[in-house]
Amino acid sequence: MANKLYITDTILRDAHQSQAATRMKLEDMLPACEMLDEMGYWSLECWGGATFDACMRFLNEDPWERLRALKKAMPKTRLQMLLRGQNLLGYKHYADDVVDAFVGKSIENGIEVIRVFDALNDVRNIEQAVKSIKKHGGHCEAAMSYTTSPVHNEEYFVSLAKTLEQMGADTICIKDMANLLLPTDAYNLVKKLKENISVPIHLHTHNTTGTGDMTNLMAAWAGVDIVDCALSPLGNGTSQPATEALVATLQGSERDTGLDLKKLSDAAAYFRTVSDKLTKEGILDPKVLKIDVNTLLYQVPGGMLSNLISQLKQANAEDKYYDVLKEIPRVREDFGYPPLVTPTSQIVGTQAVLNVLMGERYKMVSKESKGLLRGEYGAVPAKVNEDVRKKAIGDDEVITCRPADLLEPEMDKYRKEAGELAQCEEDVLSYALFPQVAENFLKKKYAPQDDVKELYVEDLGL
Repeated sequence: MANKLYITDTILRDAHQSQAATRMKLEDMLPACEMLDEMGYWSLECWGGATFDACMRFLNEDPWERLRALKKAMPKTRLQMLLRGQNLLGYKHYADDVVDAFVGKSIENGIEVIRVFDALNDVRNIEQAVKSIKKHGGHCEAAMSYTTSPVHNEEYFVSLAKTLEQMGADTICIKDMANLLLPTDAYNLVKKLKENISVPIHLHTHNTTGTGDMTNLMAAWAGVDIVDCALSPLGNGTSQPATEALVATLQGSERDTGLDLKKLSDAAAYFRTVSDKLTKEGILDPKVLKIDVNTLLYQVPGGMLSNLISQLKQANAEDKYYDVLKEIPRVREDFGYPPLVTPTSQIVGTQAVLNVLMGERYKMVSKESKGLLRGEYGAVPAKVNEDVRKKAIGDDEVITCRPADLLEPEMDKYRKEAGELAQCEEDVLSYALFPQVAENFLKKKYAPQDDVKELYVEDLGL
């Protein structure tokens, strides 16, 4: 790569996932696509993460149709997605044949760059996805879930990056989902990675703690190749640092991005209308724009914060918010210091809420916490608290192999289960990932028009 700094914009995926619960609709994206396609981004992140579930569950959109529409509207730009390794976009491990089919269809429908990660950095959980991305001709961006703990230091991440490069990664991403990577640490880590690996380095951070712009800048001076930013109307706060600010900062320097501020400003003007609409609808909560240095203390990513707030609201226990924040690092230590990213952030967060609400730690243990302690999600980075494990799973045997090795091929089973609901392989995959959500969605999608009204009435329980 040349010396210029390349930019991936997350406006169509992580920006609205982090700030507005992934509720931006395709109709809000398409008017801006021509502008975005002319920008000269390294890539545009527009799919994966929570978009797949949110499309069907809340927006009555087919995620595959969204992808095809975006590809058609942006033929010049690499489209990028986020994939949770063996979990794909769901919340459990899928068999290798499902992973392969999903990756193949994602690439066939318009995705070029697949950023693949495992919440625990257990590389066994991304092996199949990496193989499939390469097999189907995609660009494999293997990501390291960044966190800090007694075991997560510079040597740990350099060693992990070397492993990912050997596995076939085309680029390596430092995935700093909670904005824990401080500017000086970013500089040192990027420098060390550039000395040890030969593929380009991509940095993904947020601005939750208010340090994201500085982290991106220091990484740029250390030689990082690509950084994630979000256009300003949905940038900053729990989202990525604003694109325009970094572009302006580097203008005329040796790391000049080459992006045009006027074009960025025009696109931002459009997305301001989308952001205003999401705010009016009560979807974009101004809380997400506030800097919270507590993240550095509690390591809670933005999406997890909004989850916690809603769990506590449901339990009429909003006053327990800071108690839960204090409990999170304790649960995390008990569970072997997993990085806090989907699904481990939800697992640790929910367990912390239970511990606080019950008034006794681990009096009630969630099914997912038991699964994590049993090894169902893979190997945790450090030793777990054996007393807590015993309390949670008793004498159950702990899984030590790659969890997906215990799964038989599943595609045929899903095809049978989906039956006539699924009219193409993409529908089968939607069903495999979210059976109930996809069933409701596909019934509406393929129902004769007269029946659609009845299905909505049924959904509302009227």
